Amino acid sequence: MLGQGSRGEAGSQPCRARVTSWCWCWGLGSSCPMASVTQHHIQKGQNCFLLLYATSPEDSGEEQSSRLFQFHKDGFLVLEQFFSAEECDSMRSQIQRIVAGMEVPPHCRTAFSTREEEQLQAQGSSDYFLTSGDKIRFFFEKGVLDEKGNFLIPKEKSISKIGHALHAYDPVFKQITHSPKVQELGRKLGLEKPVVVQSMYIFKQPGIGGEVTPHQDATFLHTEPLGRILGFWIALEDATQENGCLWFIPGSHTNGITRRMVRAASGASTCVEFVGSEPAYDDKQFIPLPISKGGLILIHGEVVHKSELNSSESSRHAFTFHVMEAKGTTWSKENWLQPTPELPFPSLYT
Repeated sequence: MLGQGSRGEAGSQPCRARVTSWCWCWGLGSSCPMASVTQHHIQKGQNCFLLLYATSPEDSGEEQSSRLFQFHKDGFLVLEQFFSAEECDSMRSQIQRIVAGMEVPPHCRTAFSTREEEQLQAQGSSDYFLTSGDKIRFFFEKGVLDEKGNFLIPKEKSISKIGHALHAYDPVFKQITHSPKVQELGRKLGLEKPVVVQSMYIFKQPGIGGEVTPHQDATFLHTEPLGRILGFWIALEDATQENGCLWFIPGSHTNGITRRMVRAASGASTCVEFVGSEPAYDDKQFIPLPISKGGLILIHGEVVHKSELNSSESSRHAFTFHVMEAKGTTWSKENWLQPTPELPFPSLYT
């Protein structure tokens, strides 16, 4: 059954399901008071939870109910073999062509980090990052650039991620994002007006692919009300504990958020700042989600997740994008990422 064993010992394999019937229900979370941090509101309530029906012909009603209950509790779902090996290979081949043609002036080359202090120092002080929402831009691993921004290792081995508009400007990634199977999934989830807000290609380079610290996507992609962001994370290679698969805290999407990354006021030393703080998480709360090439992980915008340093000899390529249910939703004007006249958030159904 879906989710059975997902709360087991570290290293256990959450059960996978072939999903043929879905329903997305908004506004079913209980209302909680809002917590305020300085002048900003960190929303803790009115959480709109993702509810899932995953059925196949051989499932009993009891099994279907169990899956619905488990996903409602967990805030994530693994769908194995959602994309074919050929689709994964086409994305990897396309990214090789993009990297081969990469031109980033040395003064724009920044190391990508999810540690708050480093994040503010690198991305937070860089207009190159802040204006990347409607462009295809390149971000690098720590330690691969000298003080002048020159590469210390081959450039194709130095990249951490490419973002944030592959879904809009590259034909291969645009086709995947808006593919019939993704659109069908969106409709079966009940998404009425989903829009794509960003996309990223993540390399997780062998030996140096940096950790991604525990976080919630809604910290960076904030909406009113909460619960309107859904991540699609596609494994383009097998993701294992050795090469840096995702780890989740099941059920953590029910607790609201305590931290936001917002645009800083004019004249500030950085372009963005953090409001509130990330709580300390117990490592024992996390469970790993290894997934095979072609698998898809759906990620609720408030579920806490992370990945470890890739110390293996294998990369862990992934393509990920986020959608927002635009109906009845306000995108925060304080978010670092903003739609532009050149690229309004496109409908998932186009």
